[in-house]
Amino acid sequence: MAHLRSRRRLALAVPVALSLTASLGFLPGAAAAAPLSTPASASASPADGTELAYVVNTKTDRHTIESVKRAIARADGTVVVTYDKIGVIVVHSANPDFGKQLRAVRGVQSAGATRTAPLTAAGTTDEGAAQYLTKTQAAKIAARSTASGEEPLEADQWDLRAIGADKAAKINPGSRNVTVAVIDTGVDDTHPDLAPNFSAAQSANCVGGKADTSYGAWRPANADHYHGTHVAGEIAAARNGIGVAGVAPNVKVAGIKVADPVSELFYPESVVCAFVFAADHGVEVTNNSYYVDPWLYNCMDDPDQRAIVDAVNRAQLYAQHKGTLNLASAGNSNDDLDSHALVDDSSPDDSTAVPRTVDPHKCFDVPTQLPGVVTVSATGVASTKSYYSSYGDGVIDIAAPGGDKFQIPDTPSKNGRILSTMPNNEYAFLQGTSMASPHAAGVAALLKSAHPSATPAKLQALLKAQADNPGCPTDPYDGDGDGVVDATCVGGKRVNGFYGFGIVNALRAVR
Repeated sequence: MAHLRSRRRLALAVPVALSLTASLGFLPGAAAAAPLSTPASASASPADGTELAYVVNTKTDRHTIESVKRAIARADGTVVVTYDKIGVIVVHSANPDFGKQLRAVRGVQSAGATRTAPLTAAGTTDEGAAQYLTKTQAAKIAARSTASGEEPLEADQWDLRAIGADKAAKINPGSRNVTVAVIDTGVDDTHPDLAPNFSAAQSANCVGGKADTSYGAWRPANADHYHGTHVAGEIAAARNGIGVAGVAPNVKVAGIKVADPVSELFYPESVVCAFVFAADHGVEVTNNSYYVDPWLYNCMDDPDQRAIVDAVNRAQLYAQHKGTLNLASAGNSNDDLDSHALVDDSSPDDSTAVPRTVDPHKCFDVPTQLPGVVTVSATGVASTKSYYSSYGDGVIDIAAPGGDKFQIPDTPSKNGRILSTMPNNEYAFLQGTSMASPHAAGVAALLKSAHPSATPAKLQALLKAQADNPGCPTDPYDGDGDGVVDATCVGGKRVNGFYGFGIVNALRAVR
């Protein structure tokens, strides 16, 4: 998997440099990344005849947008789609100087390439390969689940019990008026555990930056693009006597596909489209278990990376202003996200990566570090930080079950990962902060069900208020048990770097 948090995924709470005004304006500047070796070519510089995608960010008045469109045409650009309400124009151009020329145009606030490799004809945060259930394993789980009156595979869902979601479902399984959109690789809505709750009217294919709402366009390109389907099941798999259950088994779930069908990369223009589409179609919560490609961190002194931050931020702020709460995974690098020097050796990921040292207070992971986005770290069955989960004092907002192969539950399969839905009516275990974020999104959906008038800011406050914080561990943290201290927790019982305000609690959310 390219960016479904399989690679390093970092996040912070809203940094000072990203404390934006209520307008959808441009972000202030920040320092650049320092190269470790040969400097990475930050700005895209396509050879003549190769076409790149760009975002051009402008003022939102009609006159400016029309004037900029004329400038785009003069610079040999072709407009793919214009998001007038946020002033973002998606463009294709083979002109190697397109970005430079547009940045000099009156009314353009930022402009840059969204990739470093040419367009083709055609990043998630799970940790490790999927472990599919066999028929024999499923039968063993079902035998124990049936005896307890649960869903057939629920005995292996330690994560539901860890946050009281099994008990919460008996009180309030969620409202049909609440929808969680999974911005991801696509969702297989034909899965019997997802079909009852799937909202086709709020689903789309946003790959390329323009929403395609034709029937089935939201489905994954193939069965290997399973990430979004797994995430959707964690949020809203129905309690229908078939397989697993979701945290909020009665809310609706939508799929907004943003992953390239070949590379499975999540390009900025696709994510911009997804946030705007979700907002315009009445989605209450979005789950974002990825980072926007091709840069793990977007440094503000680079014009291309600056334009990416600007465009995606405009879109997610627009969604917030329309009443949508956005949650995102914190990452699987076990990094202290409150540090001032981290190694990014994966960017750009669509061409040749060159290692560089970045300060995550100044070079931003998108969308996780954007203002108002809820950052979620991962825990295992012991309710302690997962060995891979990133952390950081003042960075993590909340924590949720994401699985941990070193924390073994007393379940039929004794698998510390998260069991959920997969394409083609299958089920599998995955672990990662990709799995933590949807658990928190499910609890957010339950809170929205109980408090239908809650704004995104109020909903985030409720999420933090209902959480249980175990506090920093008293012993040195050794997540993988190899005798080496892997991380240091900073903070107190109320708020700390491992769990933020605490681990989500579905039962408390519905009481």
